[in-house]
Amino acid sequence: METRIRELLEIGQSRSPAELRRRLVTLAHRLEFDLMSAVLMKGEFDQPDVVVRSVSNTPAAFAEVSQSLDQTRRDPVMMKLMSASAPVVYDKQMYVAAGAADVWEAQAPFGYRTGIAMALHLPRRRHFLFGVDRPAALPSPGDQLSKLFATLQVAAVHAQYAATQVFDAELDAPVQEAPRLTPREIEILRWTMEGKSSSVIGDIVGISYSAVRFHIRNASRKLDVSSKHQAVLKALSMGLL
Repeated sequence: METRIRELLEIGQSRSPAELRRRLVTLAHRLEFDLMSAVLMKGEFDQPDVVVRSVSNTPAAFAEVSQSLDQTRRDPVMMKLMSASAPVVYDKQMYVAAGAADVWEAQAPFGYRTGIAMALHLPRRRHFLFGVDRPAALPSPGDQLSKLFATLQVAAVHAQYAATQVFDAELDAPVQEAPRLTPREIEILRWTMEGKSSSVIGDIVGISYSAVRFHIRNASRKLDVSSKHQAVLKALSMGLL
């Protein structure tokens, strides 16, 4: 368990495209996915002014095919990702239903037969997309699939943070002054970093679940982030943990 938590934290601490790619590919392989793609997008994917930066282990031959088909703008997975934040599970049936069976047929020989993708929609028209793909079918709905979703969603938060650090030129601005967190807020963020839930943290430190959530909200507000995972990452980057 500690090894897997460390693996996710290290993804968020990547400081180069190569390092981020290596760590995400390692995670994908551990979860039994052959392929991985992480994309930081500025603008909308169907607009001419869109700017895209990415890391992936996409086969070179498939990259050539996908460009020639201009399939991104017809891909039902992309269309769903740009309008939702919940994970998207895809297979051949989804493409057929969307009238894009030819897109699936073009990508399937390269390993893109089924997969899971998700999007984080950020301020200033930014979007972060993260997906894993493989030839084999996904597990049937149940605990195994739920755990897979949870791991990938946490990984996406860490990967988005790293991708922004690596790619976004706005981060060249002067370093933001660290906010003043209370000892309790720091303690709770440290337990969150260890993968503990709010209810478990409450039992550990001897306060109620509601009190834990109160401290997490306060810390997130001070750090100007919207989730506890982002709060941990930002606090780490500022040397607060």
